[in-house]
Amino acid sequence: MKTLQGPGLFLAQFLGTQPPFDSLDAICGWAAGLGFKAVQIPTSDPAIFDVALAAESATYAQEIEGIVRSHGLAISELSTHLQGQLLAVHPAYDTLFDAFAPAALRGRPAERTAWAATQIRQAARASQRLGLKAHATFSGALAWPYLYPWPQRPAGLVEEAFAELARRWRPLLDAFDEAGVDACFELHPGEDLHDGVSFERFLAAVGDHPRACILYDPSHMVLQQLDYLAFIDHYHRRIRAFHVKDAEFRPDGRQGVYGGYAGWVERAGRFRSLGDGQIDFGAIFSKLAQYDYPGWAVLEWECCLKHPEDGAREGADFIRRHIIRVADRAFDDFAGGQADTAALRRMMGIGQA
Repeated sequence: MKTLQGPGLFLAQFLGTQPPFDSLDAICGWAAGLGFKAVQIPTSDPAIFDVALAAESATYAQEIEGIVRSHGLAISELSTHLQGQLLAVHPAYDTLFDAFAPAALRGRPAERTAWAATQIRQAARASQRLGLKAHATFSGALAWPYLYPWPQRPAGLVEEAFAELARRWRPLLDAFDEAGVDACFELHPGEDLHDGVSFERFLAAVGDHPRACILYDPSHMVLQQLDYLAFIDHYHRRIRAFHVKDAEFRPDGRQGVYGGYAGWVERAGRFRSLGDGQIDFGAIFSKLAQYDYPGWAVLEWECCLKHPEDGAREGADFIRRHIIRVADRAFDDFAGGQADTAALRRMMGIGQA
């Protein structure tokens, strides 16, 4: 069995224009001071990490690694969440998602998609240069506006959406395969890959590609009312990244899963800081240890109530306390004994006169 690595911190929610959140060096120093052991680095801000340069320059990749290691940290994964989102955008979301793209590409969907594909391919190469084994991303979405089956969907709509998603992702998955890196899709509402069934649809469409993996985040499963523990039993072979994020779901007589267009504070389903929600992380860490999860436990902080710096400080300790140092021998070895085949057969009464 393997002991999970951690705690790690996803930097995306903390980057800003004020110290210590305005440079990779400063934010790594801050994270290390809180007790984190790794950082997951978003690739959407060249001021923090230039993914194009990291893909081409071993020197730059070594500089990045040196900055992180100077604070006693490792890089858990790189992230292309925003670029993955832009790889497949339904026209209904063009205006909203244009903000994720460089200004020169806004209002130009085809060029935006091509840019996103290039960025993801570069992230595969950059991950290889940094010696990483997993990468965090979103799938994008073409079918999401048709999630609810009313009005009745025409036959073949969902199948064609996933076929097109597969056409866009297959060459990128091949690039990750060449780099020796798993592409881990965060299953997330708003993405075509948002639960087990949709992930299976995608796997079928990409020919069960070995690099199509999962970033496991139980908070999104709570908000969908999906069994997040049984999910691990089903898909543990594909889980290669882990966001430790809490959530709560408190429906009442006025709203449920859909939330009635309410904001985050008023919704029945809300993201919460670690320990403030309903998720049984003791059971999650136990299952991941049981199935030899090989990667990092990374805090993704999102909460509609608590200050982010408090959430980060508490989250580092929360993850540390939940990591199970796995046993190197069976607990009942003291009572065991060795026997040869003949002795084993005698114990079963086989071959005796």
